[in-house]
Amino acid sequence: MDNASARNMWGDYLDAHLEHAFVDTPTVDHFCDNQKDADECAKLVKNEIKKATSHSLLGLQYRNESLPKIGDFLIVTDWEGKAQCVVRTTAVKLKPFFSIDAEYAKLEGEGDKSLDHWKKVHWDYYTRELEAFERVPRESMIIVCQEFEKVFG
Repeated sequence: MDNASARNMWGDYLDAHLEHAFVDTPTVDHFCDNQKDADECAKLVKNEIKKATSHSLLGLQYRNESLPKIGDFLIVTDWEGKAQCVVRTTAVKLKPFFSIDAEYAKLEGEGDKSLDHWKKVHWDYYTRELEAFERVPRESMIIVCQEFEKVFG
């Protein structure tokens, strides 16, 4: 783990949770593709308002990233890479974009927590994300719905 603040936070977590001493090294990452949103999402997670995130399956595949798994740890950082908290994945579901519902949008905890807000900001994000691969989002594209709980920080 190259990020010193994340390494320190993970060490503090393990001091209190020795039962996780042998789990895989957690992923260290921020949400979103810009500083304003990344910092806001980190704050929402830290305050236990944001309890889910949504990856496009296509984006994960193009970047050669693994699907999240139940039990995975993630150290959430702000845009600058400063560790904010540790979360643990509690559920992973694959759903087409068109089937995302208001209950799930509320779990994401962003904006006014409405489905309309979720669809707009995520469509815009997926458009930017997939543009690099000369692809465009579609209503039928698969979304990796990852739910988590804050466990430290």
